Amino acid sequence: MKIAPLLRSAALVTAVALIPVTTASMAQVDGRAGPEFAKLFTVFQLIKANYVESVDDQKLVRGAIDGMLSSLDPHSAYLDGSDFQRVETLIDGNYSGLGLSVVMEDGAVKVISPFRGSPADKAGVKSGDYITHLDGDLIYGTHLDAAVARMRGKAGTSIELTIFRPGRDEPFEVDVTRGVIELEPVTHALEAGNIGVITVNEFSADVGADVFASWTDLQKEAIGRMNGLILDLRSNPGGSLDEAIALSDLFLDKGRIVSQRGRARGETLSYDSETVFRGAIAREVPIVVLINAGSASASEIVAGALQDHRRALIMGERSFGKGSVQTLLPLSRDTALKLTTARYFTPAGHSVQEGGIKPDISVPQLSDPDLAKRSKYTLRESDLRGHLINEIGLEDSDMESDKIADPRFQLTSEELEAKGIEDFQLHYAMDTLRRTTPSAIALRD
Repeated sequence: MKIAPLLRSAALVTAVALIPVTTASMAQVDGRAGPEFAKLFTVFQLIKANYVESVDDQKLVRGAIDGMLSSLDPHSAYLDGSDFQRVETLIDGNYSGLGLSVVMEDGAVKVISPFRGSPADKAGVKSGDYITHLDGDLIYGTHLDAAVARMRGKAGTSIELTIFRPGRDEPFEVDVTRGVIELEPVTHALEAGNIGVITVNEFSADVGADVFASWTDLQKEAIGRMNGLILDLRSNPGGSLDEAIALSDLFLDKGRIVSQRGRARGETLSYDSETVFRGAIAREVPIVVLINAGSASASEIVAGALQDHRRALIMGERSFGKGSVQTLLPLSRDTALKLTTARYFTPAGHSVQEGGIKPDISVPQLSDPDLAKRSKYTLRESDLRGHLINEIGLEDSDMESDKIADPRFQLTSEELEAKGIEDFQLHYAMDTLRRTTPSAIALRD
């Protein structure tokens, strides 16, 4: 794996722009840092001379690099060959494994979200789960890359995950059979009443074009005019910034899509509509965008852009809250730093960091039997150790959901199942569109 293939995507919103590192672009080291470097070298020498076993130089240097980066934020990291494969996966969405988006939190592997339709999703792994053992071996405290490498493997082979799910008294085991994760980034379906549902599972290559193709197909399948469109971004962990901009541009014909602001020159940029697709699709069709706590980064860019331009009604649960951009800084032909270099902002100037995107209508996923227990422990960016702080200084309490019971959302998962409703959020979104006219919802002024 070389750095060159990563040029196929200008940026990932987990995420990365690729820029060269030259002497001119390197920040000047504060002269006061000299004694600190001396401490580092002294520790290196003491370990080499006195540790109980011989220690490889490369191991010590890698540990020092990892330590520096881990002190910054959860998304900055040192990348070598195996890590580049994970970045390539975000672009192509093609590998053998379980289909999980995970982070390391306080030494534990935590699930941001399973990819929809993946082996992990079908086995019942959920957002917010902790994976503590793999095939009975404790993985707490191991490097995230090592845990991910063990979860990947040849399609058809199985692995046992020991999962701690907040809200349950005891851990439990799940056997998952690995598969070839060739995710369909975009799928679509035409529902009763000429309501189209376009599901975007992740922002890999050509997502914007795929959504355009899905909209064209829906129009052909419909009998008469389309009466509504649902853009489902739930449990979408993000991916390419380019594709987030392209997807937003499909539905907008003017104005800002997203901006990013950084400290270094060249890291403050803005992205406007009409740069990828000319005009806008579904002009007279009301749109609902579904999000949840697993909707992150690129998903939040799209939701924020359509919300601020009043082009769509955002429905579901508050999103993950990853509002930072990572840049790839090459170190050699097959190593690089993935460094957080900017925050991004919605067209109205709101930072997504920590707070995420707040839905216009909050709709709980009542179809989830563990909803009441898991909602207390939902994982978001603000829960990650060392996360960047929202520049406006919001307190966690200011971002809490309204706890007042809503009479619309009182049915249990068992009662919904008896009514044949498997996905309450999607069902509620479709009902909302069927009850309204195009002039009453989610249309621009």
